[in-house]
Amino acid sequence: MREAIQFTFIALGIIAIITCTAIWPIYGFSILGALVFGIGIYDLFQKKHSILRNFPVLGHMRFLLEMIGPEIHQYFVESDTDGKPIDRNHRTYVYERAKLQNETHPFGTELNVEAENYKWMKHSIYPSKLLEEAPRVLVGGPDCKQPYSASIFNISAMSYGALSKNAVMALNLGAKAGNFFHDTGEGGIAEYHLKGGDLVYEVGTGYFGCRTEDGNFSPEKFREKAALPNVKMIEIKISQGAKPGHGGVLPAVKNNDEIAEIRGVKPHTTVLSPPGHSAFSNAEGLLRFVKQMRELSDGKPIGFKLCIGSKKEFIDICEKMVETGIKPDFITVDGSEGGTGAAPIDFSNYVGMPWEKALVFVVDTLNGFDLKKDIKVVTATKIFTAFDIFKALCIGADICNSARGMMLALGCIQALRCDTNKCPTGVTTNNPSLMRGLVVEDKWKRVKNYHGETVKEFLELFAAAGCKTLSDMNRSFIFKQIETEIKCYEEIYPTYREKFLKEVYNEF
Repeated sequence: MREAIQFTFIALGIIAIITCTAIWPIYGFSILGALVFGIGIYDLFQKKHSILRNFPVLGHMRFLLEMIGPEIHQYFVESDTDGKPIDRNHRTYVYERAKLQNETHPFGTELNVEAENYKWMKHSIYPSKLLEEAPRVLVGGPDCKQPYSASIFNISAMSYGALSKNAVMALNLGAKAGNFFHDTGEGGIAEYHLKGGDLVYEVGTGYFGCRTEDGNFSPEKFREKAALPNVKMIEIKISQGAKPGHGGVLPAVKNNDEIAEIRGVKPHTTVLSPPGHSAFSNAEGLLRFVKQMRELSDGKPIGFKLCIGSKKEFIDICEKMVETGIKPDFITVDGSEGGTGAAPIDFSNYVGMPWEKALVFVVDTLNGFDLKKDIKVVTATKIFTAFDIFKALCIGADICNSARGMMLALGCIQALRCDTNKCPTGVTTNNPSLMRGLVVEDKWKRVKNYHGETVKEFLELFAAAGCKTLSDMNRSFIFKQIETEIKCYEEIYPTYREKFLKEVYNEF
């Protein structure tokens, strides 16, 4: 509300000066002259900005242009296909499906189909019958007592605190209406998560919501949270694509009293999740922690999420699975392109394995150790379209999650102010005056629509490819332009079948 009042007074002041200048020019120009003179004197003697000391008044134009630069670039400079992190075509794709608008695009593709890395899928001249309902995936290995039937497309991990309470409620209500799951993120379970949607309870390195006073894991508090009927699965967050190996950050401006109580931390302080877990420090420790959580949750599906860094470390985990017989029910693979978390720029740009190669590596390694049959693979990086889902499932994923896609469905405009508490659409802010712009009663429907329309288009691609079951999908369906050649993914990433000799990885 404070920003809205300030904006209103500034706008009224500008209108008053313009009106005064038009009616009584001498008074209007006198007011303007006095303002400019006062600003100039202040600029001349202030010590913070060199530009303003050397170029009083005019120097403000530099800061003004810098402030509105991202908006100018997004609206007037970038094309439909080259925007970053998410181009206009993908943003429009989400907006239109969320609003149940155009399902078709006129005049052909805007993509350069001869460009390096262009991807496409093969279709069949004998398409299969269009399925009336999307297939679901049963998550739960031999030791799971409460397996869960998951949608192929769900809401990826985003915490309350990083998101506003209105955003969390809209996501959960959308998940309830569309029958898909909502990952809580590592910030714990708030009342806003409990609107009827299925939850994946994420436990990160900070153990928020299930921590002792000194920040360690609390089995008693975890058992209490895991027993909630909304909680269908539990995910141990080892690392995330936006900042693998760094831990999480909740800025102090977002850490209000309510969020601090939910997380079990001090309010109005910057909250850092440690880079690593205190509950375990090696592969066997991780698997023992999986077993402990399974027992504490009365047999609900337990998995872990990671961004691949060292291949050897993941191979060690697989070797320990074979040795101990302890296996997670699912593994979530995040790529280094992931980006809903605030992160140091070097971590965002240079740390972690990209999504496609990471997914291939995880699927093939699990196959090589004969583990894939018991472990579902979830992928969670830059999934926006039906083709993204189709490609991921062909590579070997079982389930896809989307974070930024769901944010766009809520109304995100990619203002890139997620970590400032000044999100103009109310998605990633706890400022009441901005949060009020996100109307839950409208936005949950958009989340449901986006999910439903995207899955519907996936089924159309699925039928066009001639597939009848999810097991029909494989890497031979996807092709990629590499220099002057076209290769299918099976050629680029040959599939390792069950019990493939694990010695192939010894070089790592």
